[in-house]
Amino acid sequence: MSHTPTPEQDAIVEGGLTGDDITIEAGAGTGKTSTLKLFARAAGRKRGAYLAYNKSIATDAAKEFPSTVVCKTAHSFAYGAVGRQYAHRLNGPRVPARQAAIILGLNEPVKVGETMLAPQQLARLVAETIQRFCYSDDRQIQRMNVPLVNGLDKAGQAELAKYLVPIAQKAWDDDLTQLNGQLRYTHDCYLKQWILTDPVIHADYVLLDEAQDSNPAVAGLVSRQPAQRILVGDRAQAIYGWRGATDAMASFDGRRFQLSQSFRFGPAVAAEANKWLSLLDNTDLRLTGYERIQSRVEPLDAPDAVLCRSNAGAIIRVIDALGQGRRAALVGGGNDIRRMAEAAERLQAGIPTDHPDLFAFTSWREVQEYVEMDAGGSDLRVFVRLIDKHGAREVMRVCDALVDERYADTIVSTAHKAKGREWGRVLIADDFPEPKVKEDGSTRIARDEVMLAYVAVTRAQQVLDRYGLSWVDRYAGGPVPAAAPVPVVGKVHPEHAILPDAPDPLAELAGISDDADTMPLVEHPADVIAEELTGPTPAPGAGCTGGRPCFLCDPAVRATWPAPVTAGASRG
Repeated sequence: MSHTPTPEQDAIVEGGLTGDDITIEAGAGTGKTSTLKLFARAAGRKRGAYLAYNKSIATDAAKEFPSTVVCKTAHSFAYGAVGRQYAHRLNGPRVPARQAAIILGLNEPVKVGETMLAPQQLARLVAETIQRFCYSDDRQIQRMNVPLVNGLDKAGQAELAKYLVPIAQKAWDDDLTQLNGQLRYTHDCYLKQWILTDPVIHADYVLLDEAQDSNPAVAGLVSRQPAQRILVGDRAQAIYGWRGATDAMASFDGRRFQLSQSFRFGPAVAAEANKWLSLLDNTDLRLTGYERIQSRVEPLDAPDAVLCRSNAGAIIRVIDALGQGRRAALVGGGNDIRRMAEAAERLQAGIPTDHPDLFAFTSWREVQEYVEMDAGGSDLRVFVRLIDKHGAREVMRVCDALVDERYADTIVSTAHKAKGREWGRVLIADDFPEPKVKEDGSTRIARDEVMLAYVAVTRAQQVLDRYGLSWVDRYAGGPVPAAAPVPVVGKVHPEHAILPDAPDPLAELAGISDDADTMPLVEHPADVIAEELTGPTPAPGAGCTGGRPCFLCDPAVRATWPAPVTAGASRG
């Protein structure tokens, strides 16, 4: 490490040398791995085991930790003990869903509630159930391991779980744990098999990094070790609960320490991060910015990265970039989005799809009704509107046009995929929704949304454009944006009118009710009045240099608005 250890780091090293179990809550950019290295060096000849979140982290750690520490992923530990025996299955050919259904004895469709599920769809659900079992700390497959299916009601979901659990358990016992099995065998299978043997890691202390995102299987493994256990992570970044991760730090006994001095960004970004931390009831952590970094929170016209709430929101930003002749990269690639677009196209043509998020539907109309009428469809709503606005073929074309980050003019990422990354100049996109006001006048920001916002704003090093999350000031201090409209100096260019759910700021100015919030911004009746008040909008592509400025094109205009109001945003 390039700086003198902080008092917090010194206290952690001293606490660790007592042999006590400890938990380290480490804020974004606070040097948690550097702190573990300090402890390992101070521990002298004691043997350590560092469990890394992924292979690249383990490889980098092995170069810097002392030789007394073994740096591996949990999978690497498990492969040496169990996985190598199944190498022939790991390297075997893929097993298509239809073939897996035959192996499982699923030969006929099954009706669950009002939904008919084909054998290959059931086979996919069995495979996902087993995967969720592998992530869990359960000894046997449970109903809670069965995934939720879009389009099934609560009764149908319970019926499906009751049907699938015994099939999945039999598949685990009679095939996946056997050397001569036929089903697809994954790395998670041998990890689970190893953990079920209650193995002992031969070390004097075990370091679990990114403990807030460990799955229950790995967290349980560490909790049962007869060695000193040291957990480190940022509980405010526990954003993978939707895929089975658990916050091991929440229930772990041991002395608790904090790392609050960030070395990623300066005081301005730290202050913005602290607004989101103040909304979490399970942490008193507050970050201190690094004084040597003069970070700023201000509008950006040329960010290094644009962070979005959803995959669909990210594709909208890519479309915008391509439309302006810029090369765009999407962190993680566009394959998942392309497959969903392909599934949507099939449903639009009346052809069933095997896509795991859409296979319970027989038509695109069913999907549209589901996302508008059922609260369970909220995660699909933006994607459905994206397809309805641009078409499945256009979304696929955009995915095919993506370039590698090395050659991109614009890097776009979801906040989930940005975790662990950092950029100099970051713009927060406008698809982070502010919570709706309830009937009693109260509002509540969902806990997972608070954590995701915290992850997003802490990716910036020098400059943060908090555009899509500036509404936090209404909930966590800072200058509260005025409720009344401010003078209009321009309107949104038509090419930016992406999503059809944005309230129109010009309607407020003109005194027109904006109850019909499903109307596209540029088609709102208020535009007629706004035209008279402000003059014509520049032609698409004219940007802010050839006429009146646009809310999206001109960061100076954007900064004058009390909340992010664009064609793709909602002020709730």
